[in-house]
Amino acid sequence: MIEFLLRHYSFSTHTLEFLAAIMGLFCYKKYRNSVVKYFIWFLVIVAISDTLCYYTYFVNPNRALRFLIGTKFEKNHWWSTLYWDVGAIVFLCFFYYKILKTSLFRNIIKITGYSYLIFSIVYIGLNWERFFFQFFKVLDLLGAVIVFMCSVFYFMEILSSDKILVFYKSIYFYITATIFIWWLIITPITFYDVYYTYEVGKPPNDLNFYKLRRLVFLFANIFMYLTYTFSFLWCKPEND
Repeated sequence: MIEFLLRHYSFSTHTLEFLAAIMGLFCYKKYRNSVVKYFIWFLVIVAISDTLCYYTYFVNPNRALRFLIGTKFEKNHWWSTLYWDVGAIVFLCFFYYKILKTSLFRNIIKITGYSYLIFSIVYIGLNWERFFFQFFKVLDLLGAVIVFMCSVFYFMEILSSDKILVFYKSIYFYITATIFIWWLIITPITFYDVYYTYEVGKPPNDLNFYKLRRLVFLFANIFMYLTYTFSFLWCKPEND
């Protein structure tokens, strides 16, 4: 079973991503007047961006993109960093700035979002060579802190309002709870990404960690994207 999941990791992950994105588009009319519409387009962009990461499959001595071997683009670290470590975090700051009502929380998120974007650009610029060949742990950790902060602000706000009585009907609750749990599961793996290295055309340096990391991501993604898919169908739009 484990070997089957590992063999079909990419297919399973992309299927789940597009399932959630397509379900969001299917329900778009229902949410077109709410902030959820931005989240739907975010899922579409993530699904497409993650699929583009798969170009490295063809960066192999016997495949179409073999001419990229030895260049800065032979690995997809740069693209993952841009669309996920930076882009996703900045979007989530925008998303929670839109849905939260407390001025203090909104201001903190706004300042944090801009600060993170500026820091990311400067940090990448100062570490330009590493940008193409490894993930930046500092961006992963700062991103996780920002996600947790946004989630806590949302939970604090909902606990202090009448919305707590019908929280199970709120799509924002499902989105927030899912994001919080997903990052809680994934963040510790960041500390061990040094073992998730490889050379083009060769097996991973630490095959056991490679398999473990993929399984953790796969089960976390199953939970996240199926929850999104369910929430689009189950929930109703809120007056933002």
